[in-house]
This record gives sequence, structure tokens and C-alpha cells, in this order.
Amino acid sequence: MDLNDSKIREALLRKLSNQKSKPRAVIEELRVHNGNAIADVVTLHSEAHCYEIKGSSDKIKRITIQGSFYNTAFRRITLVITERNLRRALRISPRFWGIMLARLDGSEVKLSYVRPARINPLFEKALAVQTLWKSEMLALVEANSYARKPRDYLTQLICATRRKVELSSRICELLITRHHEPRSWRLAPYMKCATRQTA
Repeated sequence: MDLNDSKIREALLRKLSNQKSKPRAVIEELRVHNGNAIADVVTLHSEAHCYEIKGSSDKIKRITIQGSFYNTAFRRITLVITERNLRRALRISPRFWGIMLARLDGSEVKLSYVRPARINPLFEKALAVQTLWKSEMLALVEANSYARKPRDYLTQLICATRRKVELSSRICELLITRHHEPRSWRLAPYMKCATRQTA
């Protein structure tokens, strides 16, 4: 059996839901860094934790590009890979990334830690904020007078008034709120954008 993204993802989601310290929410395919990258799975605890999945046939070297975006957006990152890519992953992934190994045990996919994730020293407030929708940014500045200001202005304002850990935690809270909103509301920003483009 080929250990592809979907099989590993299914096992990862199952493992996350069964662990002692369960995440408050789990988001799949989260756009980060203004849409420049898509995180496969993000768990939301007190802060967000990004999981990047690479199946047996995936190109492991892509993490050098994807990682540059994840490093700015998340304070914890874990790479989930197969035995085929383990040696190279250990060589090219940042040392603060966690690594999980996916392997077949009969017909079941088992996951085990090679190393845990550590705090990412490359986290950047200004780029982490770009994970949020503008409406969520406005919740951070807590003032209606900024509603007409562009995202770049809001980003600068937020970064000037929040420390890294606090901002990471607040982004996490807003993503949890987004995750628990009705689907129609979660799609609203994209629907509005599409309406403007076709108008």
C-alpha cells in the first residue's frame, strides 16, 4: 500500500483526536502568509501547531519553500513523513521542527515521534497576522474606526501593540472562533471576493 497524503492524514487526525491533551479545534488546508502556502493540518491549543504531511511519492525538497512560510506563521511545526523520506527530512528540515514517522503495521497506518517540535525562533508577527481575515484583524485592534484601513495598516498596528506569544495566542483564539462558525459564514470572505471579481 502506498502511504499517500490522504492515508497519513486520516491516521494523523485519528491520533490527534485520541491524544490525552486534545486540541480545541483542528483545521485542514489553512491558508497562511497571505495565501502563499497552505498548511495541511493545524491543531489549535493555546497556540496553533502546523503539521505538514509528505507521502511516499511526495517531493520532500518542497519543504524548503513551504517551510519558509510556515516558519513565519507558526511557533510549532511538525513534519509527518514516511521511512522513504526520513533520512533526507532529518538533513533538510529545521532542527526545531518536530518529525513524525508514518509506517504500515499490517493494513493500519501507525504514527510515532522521531523528535518533538520545539519553539520556532523564526516566527514573525507581521507575517503570522496574514493568516487572519480582515474582519479578524479588526477584532484585534478593537476599534470600528479602523474598518476602512487596509490590511497592511492593520498589520502594523497589531504588531506594534502585541508581543509574540500574546499574538500567537490571539490568532489561535480567532481561528478557533472561525472553525466553529457556520460554514456559510466561513465562506463569506471568499464569496465576497468572488463577487467583486465578477462584478
